[in-house]
Amino acid sequence: MKKIGITGSLASGKTTASQILTGRKFPLFSADKIVNSLYSKKNIKSILFNKFKITKNSNLKKNIRKRILENKRNIKKLEKIIHPIVRKEMYKFLKKNKEKRLVFLEIPLLIESKLMKNFDTIIFIKAKKSIRLKRFIKKGGDKRIFNTLNDKQLSDVKKAKFSDIIVVNDGNFKIFKKNLLDIIKNL
Repeated sequence: MKKIGITGSLASGKTTASQILTGRKFPLFSADKIVNSLYSKKNIKSILFNKFKITKNSNLKKNIRKRILENKRNIKKLEKIIHPIVRKEMYKFLKKNKEKRLVFLEIPLLIESKLMKNFDTIIFIKAKKSIRLKRFIKKGGDKRIFNTLNDKQLSDVKKAKFSDIIVVNDGNFKIFKKNLLDIIKNL
């Protein structure tokens, strides 16, 4: 099994790249999907409500974002709860798909979490900060949250050092898709 890691900064186009690369032919693990599903699990919700002192009947995600804006150290608190669960799910995914020729894992904080040794190839999706901010806001995001989360990530230069392949996603979808399809031919 060849393990392909897909990473990139916030709103760089990782999910789009993952869909193009896998073409629904290869197994895909999405850390973001796992995280989103965790927000609907009763036991996790209960832990988060208590840890962040949020009223039980309020919007959990919205209130966690608010807590992060109030104090950036709350990101670490959140990660200590969420990351071990995501990592456990990642290992389950790999075990389940061990007979597959290629597997793809879309992990936004792959390099920040020091997971590089787990992959045969790391693909870094790179986009200018101004473009990423526009994408984030277009999806309903808040500029302050973008900046807070973006500041926590490693710079593109540092991420590139740990990546085998760098794909630029600065707005021309046709070129972006062609570059990704060329990569899949060589994997």
